[in-house]
Order: sequence, then structure tokens, then C-alpha cells
Amino acid sequence: MMRPGRTRKWLIAIGAFIVLFIVATISKGIYTEWLWFDSLGFSSVYSTVLTTRIWLFFTGAFIFLGLLLANLFLVRRLSPPTGGNILTGQGLLMVRRAVDFGILATASFISLIFGLVTSSQWEMVLRFAHATDFNVIEPLLGRDVGFYLFSLPLYHFIQGWLLWAAVLILLFTGTMYILNIGFNRASFNRRIKGHLSALGAAIFFLIAWSYRLDIFDLLYSERGVIFGPGYTDAHAQLLAWRLLVATTIACGLLLIIGVFRHGRRWLYGPVVLWVAIAVIFGSIYPAIMQRFQVEPSELARERPYIKNNIQLTRLAFGLDRIEGRDIPIEVAPSEDDISHNSATINNIRLWDYRPIKDTYNQIQSIRLYYDFTDIDVDRYLIEGSYRQVLLGARELSPEKLASQAQTWVNRRLQFTHGYGVTMSPTNEVTEQGLPHLLIKDVPPIGTIKIQRPEIYFGEKTDDYVIVNTGIAEFDYPKGDTNVYTRYEAEGGIRLNSFLRKLAFTWQLGDINILISDELSENSQLLYRRNIQERVSTIAPFLKLDSDPYIVIADSQLYWIQDAYTISDLYPYSQPNASGINYVRNSVKVVINAYDGSVTFYLINPEDAIVNTYASMFPALFRPIDEMPTSLREHLRYPLDLFRVQASVYQTYHMTDPRVFYNKEDVWTVPVETYADSERSLEPYYVIMRLPGEEHEEFVLMLPFTPTQKDNMITWLAARSDGDKYGKLIAYNFPKDKLVYGPRQIEARIDQDAAISEQFTLWSQKGSQVIRGNLLVIPIEKSILYVEPVYLQAERGKLPELRRVVVSSGDLIAMEETLAESLNAIYAGLPTEELPSTAPTTPEKPTDTLAELAKLAQTHYDKAQDYLKEGDWVGWGEELDKMAEVLRQLVEVTESQQ
Repeated sequence: MMRPGRTRKWLIAIGAFIVLFIVATISKGIYTEWLWFDSLGFSSVYSTVLTTRIWLFFTGAFIFLGLLLANLFLVRRLSPPTGGNILTGQGLLMVRRAVDFGILATASFISLIFGLVTSSQWEMVLRFAHATDFNVIEPLLGRDVGFYLFSLPLYHFIQGWLLWAAVLILLFTGTMYILNIGFNRASFNRRIKGHLSALGAAIFFLIAWSYRLDIFDLLYSERGVIFGPGYTDAHAQLLAWRLLVATTIACGLLLIIGVFRHGRRWLYGPVVLWVAIAVIFGSIYPAIMQRFQVEPSELARERPYIKNNIQLTRLAFGLDRIEGRDIPIEVAPSEDDISHNSATINNIRLWDYRPIKDTYNQIQSIRLYYDFTDIDVDRYLIEGSYRQVLLGARELSPEKLASQAQTWVNRRLQFTHGYGVTMSPTNEVTEQGLPHLLIKDVPPIGTIKIQRPEIYFGEKTDDYVIVNTGIAEFDYPKGDTNVYTRYEAEGGIRLNSFLRKLAFTWQLGDINILISDELSENSQLLYRRNIQERVSTIAPFLKLDSDPYIVIADSQLYWIQDAYTISDLYPYSQPNASGINYVRNSVKVVINAYDGSVTFYLINPEDAIVNTYASMFPALFRPIDEMPTSLREHLRYPLDLFRVQASVYQTYHMTDPRVFYNKEDVWTVPVETYADSERSLEPYYVIMRLPGEEHEEFVLMLPFTPTQKDNMITWLAARSDGDKYGKLIAYNFPKDKLVYGPRQIEARIDQDAAISEQFTLWSQKGSQVIRGNLLVIPIEKSILYVEPVYLQAERGKLPELRRVVVSSGDLIAMEETLAESLNAIYAGLPTEELPSTAPTTPEKPTDTLAELAKLAQTHYDKAQDYLKEGDWVGWGEELDKMAEVLRQLVEVTESQQ
């Protein structure tokens, strides 16, 4: 049997080991995080957060521990040793030591919890310390909106923290008094009652503070017809909270007075009074007012509050900046309208990002381990013309390597990066129905030069890699061989010491970092290579747009990530489906795809939230004026923000309280047919000349229809070019004229006998008909509707653009090209007089044959990769695709004979 002394030593050793392990784990995390932030130049950001969290942890822990121990000290001093002890001598000493140890251990544990909870509120504390005014006064209590976003949350936290602390201290204190009185055979005296009453009074005072804060929370009331305080809140609930503040303070004072009075009524009386007033004035009185005074005359009572809700909701979502324009409408654009808007026609987006992603993956992935995970829409000046393009980054998918090649060396040291982009105009198609490529292949060939095509940081780069090792990095395939490279930037963390290797071995759970002979002092660890993870780790307080996009600027590849400041605490503002009621796109983040450097540009200096963050982290943000012009040319109004604003605008375009109350003019997003199913129309980018403007520009737009109606009533446009960036315009159609909406145009397409017959014929031949986005293109005072039609073999994923449907007024046509469809609409107008839409890009026979031969070779190479891996299904699919390409090759050859 182990002796007590040895047992104690073992317990001490185990405890010391546990403490040492915890300290080492925390230190490892801090060290590796600091190295990562320092490698990006943001060590000051990390140190600010770290020091704030440490300071808050110790502050929260020691304040609670100090308050608890001070009260327990009073318990020891105030407990009278009268009546004799149940235990004496050594027994009493052992019990007291055990009780003291238990109390100290429990108090320390709870203090740690309070410290951790306090530490987790670092952002709230920093926001409070660096708060910026919105210069917007809410109309009920007359406070600046900044108070509700920056101060009120901290007051709520402190009140809740203190209330929990007071309740726990009361429980501890009461328990200790009961134990002491039981051991000492004593009874409660006035000093004990005074101590407990003081703690009870403190709880009442904290509850009173809670009621005081509830007054401010009225700005988020959901009682009436709108979000925010209504008539009942302003005239009944506000009075109730103020009365409860006074009542609760009085109850706390009565508890203290009761110490000097006899009878239990001084203990129970305050509690009964508090409950009675809370029920009568806090619940019953407001409910009676709402039911019998407000609801019978709801619009009259609520009109000023509805007005407040409309005004502040529009302000919070940026809808107050929308410029409304009424435009007359004609049945169809004239021939002159078409000719005078040639740039708009030439940039109509015939290629949709969904089918073209499959096409890119078929004809440009080159090897099995490359992938196009996303297709982005942008605009470039190409050979003097302002062109809308689609482009995708060719990222590496190491999980697609053959199973035998799934080694640590391959995945971490050799296959480290993607390569280049593919770019095509949105409106051009080859004779084979494929996109005309402006940038293609590896190394990239095209009209826009790329000097650094390597993509080490992207949307799919989820794994860490180590560069500049003894293993040459795979760069790109070249015939039957490969080209290799070495990393030439400082985008990672140098593994130049045993301590660093040990720390990251532990952090990443990979022993190979420590034991591999391939690593040297020049080796760099690249991790958090996923651009969204990278940005959100640096600035977790920013909400990121779901669609970062690749940009070519100065012969380099960059990612642009839109970032938002959001809140759910803006007074009076109606929350959307996600619960937020304030949003601004205040930050543009640029990430270099090669070296991973991250730059945060401040684009909206009027946003109080981002100004608060800029004050918290002075080294984080740069003014937008410092962004290179080559990048600023590619800034675009972000999709997610536009969707949020469009969703709220469907209701909050109504500014008259009566119309809003009756919901007389609610809009909705129209429905379109995509592929063979209906879905809500997505916002889309176009290059067009807005009505009343002189020049074409890059615009994000979305039409609206009335609720439960299909005719179009308005379309919303967000501008992106130059000093017009961020401006919103709503074009409103006359309400006395019918303007076809997307669903009505889709129905007319379905009902057209010739179009329906062609769709059926293609389907019977085993091809899948994919109807692309229906584009609503405003032309002067009329609307042009364009829908591309793609064909895809049932077993393949190579969509081909085969037809273009055009509708204008009461006319509809489907031809092989946009120019031919327009010519069919405007019968008698020679095709050569139409704008050069370039829907079909004729190629030299040798170019076409070469492209098809290269595509056949690509499918053959992929089939061989699958064969080596033993994937017979993949092998068979690639052979089928190769056979389809060879069939096209034969057709082209025969057509040239």
C-alpha cells in the first residue's frame, strides 16, 4: 500500500505536469500565431488583441476572486463561536483545512471561468474604448446611434457579469454561514443578517440597472407592426421600466432597513412589491394599451413610429442613397436604339458562369489535378475595347493525384500551387459552340500578359505547404515532362530553428516538419493559404463576401475580397432574414496570389464602425487612394451587399407610412427558368449605357416585379466605374403600361412552337438543353430580353452555346447567333448594319483543328491518369469525352474539304 507522503508527491507531480502541459500548449499557440501575423506585417494587430485578452482575463478573474474572498473573510469574522463546537481539537482543524481548501479550489475554478468569459469580450471592450459617433440621433431617447452599437452591449455584459457574481457570492456566503452555524451551534445574528441583506440589496440594485438598460432595448421592440418602439412602447412600456427601476432600488433599500427592524415582512415585503409591480406595469398595462387603445386605431397611433422605422432602416442598409428615376417605356427598342447602343449589345453576356465552369474544366484544366472552382465576372480594356469577360483561376487539387502519389512529399513539398487563369469574353463563341479564349493553356498564352501565373494562395488552397526545400516544386506540365520551380517570395514563415519546427510540428500535428531532411534554413511554411481564412483570421470582425474574384493587374494575379461591417443593433432598423440590420461595404481586401500579402483598403470613411476598427488597429487599414490604379479599375459593387439591399428595398422603397402600413406596393425578385427548373433571378453584371448617361459602364442590376404579379415594375442598378462607384439608381416604369417580366418572357419562349419543337428534337437526340440566365437589358426607353441556350451531352460535361433567344416587345426569335436573332426581330435590317456582336468567332482551320486535337489529348492524358489509379469509371468517362471531341474533329475536317 502506497504511503500518504508518496501519494502526495505523485499527486503534486501529476498536477505540475498538467499545469506545465497547459502552459506549453498556450505558449505554443501564442508563438505560432505571432510568427504568422508577423510574417504578414500585422504583428501589431495580434499584439493588441492578445494583450487586451490577457488584461481582461486577469481583471475578470481577480475581481471575482477578490469579491468572493472578501465576503468569505467577512463570514469568518462575523460567524460567532458561541454554543460550542461539534468537533474539537484535531478533528476540527482537519475539517476546517478541508473546507478552506475546497473553498479556495472552487473559488479559483470559478474565477478562471469568469476570467475566460471576460477575456472573450475583447472586441466589445475595444469597440467601447474607441467608439465613433454615427452623427445620427434616434428619435425616442435622443441618443446617438453609436451608443447602441458600442456602449450598450458592454453595459449589458457588465451588468450580467456583476449579477452572476453577486448571486454566486450570495450562495457561497449563505452556505458558509449555514455550515459555520451548524458546526458552532450558533444562530443568525444582526451582523450576519446585515451581510446577507447587503448582498441581496446589491442584487436588487443590479436588477434595477437591468431595467434601466431595458429602456434602451425598447429601440429593438418587436411588439407592434414595425421593428422598434411603437406607440405602446413609448407611452406604456417606457413608463413601466422607469417605475420598475425606482421600485427595485427601493426594494434593495428596504432589505437594508429590514436589518434594523423585526419581523419577516422586511424580507418578504420588497420581493412581493417588486413582483406585483413587474406583473401589473411591466406586462398587463402595456398589453391592455396595445389591445384597446392602439389596435383599434393602429395606423393613426403608429404613423410617426412607422416613419421612424422606414427612415432608419433605409439609412442602415444604405437605401437612402438610391436615386429614383422614372423612365417612359416603349414597346420595343428601335433599330436606331440598337445601333446607338453598340457597346451594350456587344457585351451582352451569352456565357453564364455555371455552364462555362464545366467547359473550362473540360478544355482548360490540362491535367487531372487542376480545377476551376469558380468563375468570376469582370471587365478589361482589350485592344482598345471595353470588354466584359469571364475568368477562372486554375487551382491545384492535390486530392486528385493518383492514390500512389498521395505522399507527404508530393502534397506538402512538390505540388504546392495552381497555375494561371483562363479568360474569355462573355459574348463570343467559336463555331464549335465553345468560348473564345483570350487567355489559355499553361504557361498562359493570351492578349494580357501574366508574369507570375503561380497561385499559392486561392479559394481552394486549404492545405499548408513548405517551399524552398530539397524537393523541386512542380510548376506545370510540358509534353511528356514537367517544369519545376522554386518559390521566390517571402510569403511564409521561415523554419530556420529547432524551436520553430517543434512549435509547428505540434501546432499542425505533423511530425515530418521536425524530422524531414528536405527542410533547410531557407524553407518557408505557407499556411492559412485559403484567402478567406487568411483574411478572417487577421480581421475576424469583418464579414466577408462569398465571392472573392481573381484580377490581373501589372502582370500579376491578385484576389479582391469585399468585406463588410455589419450589426444587429441599429435602432429602429428592420433586421433581414439573417438577423442583421446594418451593413456597409467599407473594406476592399487585396491578396497577392503568389506571395500571400494582404492589404486592407478603407473605401467608406463615413462608416462609424470601420472608423472604430481603424482606431483600434491603426496599422491595419490603408486609404483607398493608396490602391494602385490597375487594381482600382477592377473594383466592383459586391453581389452579397446588392442582394441584401435589393431584398430590403422590395418593401422599403415605400416611404409613405400609409402605403407601407397597408403593404400596397411590395415587390419581389422575378422568377426565371434555368436549365429545366424555375428559380429566382440572380443579380448580374453587364456593360451597358444607362438611360440618360453618355457612356457605357460596368453595372450590377436586378429587375423587380410586384408581389404575386409577373410584369416588371422597376430595375435597380449599382454602378462600379470610377467616381460613380457605389451609386445606386432605381429605374421605375410607368404603372399604367405593361412591361413584360422574366417569367412572362419565359412563358412566351415555352409557347413558341418553333422553339419548343427544337428543344424537343434536341432532347430526343440525347442532349440536355440548358437554358441560361434570362438577361433583361434596358435599351434607351425599352427592354431587350436575351436568353442563351446551351447543349450538353448526357454523359459529358461540355456545354456548347448553340442558340440565342431574343425577345423585344411582342416579337421573339431564336437563331444561332445574337446578330441573327436581332435581325429576325428587326426584319429587313441587314445583318451588317447591326452592331458587331461577335457571337461567333471564326477561327483559322488550323487553329480549330489544333484546339480540338489538344482537347482530345487532354482527355487522353486524364484517362491515363485514371488508369494508373485504377479508376475504371473515370477512365471510361474520359474515353467517351475523347470520342466526342474526335467526332467534332471529323466534322470540322469534312466541312473544310
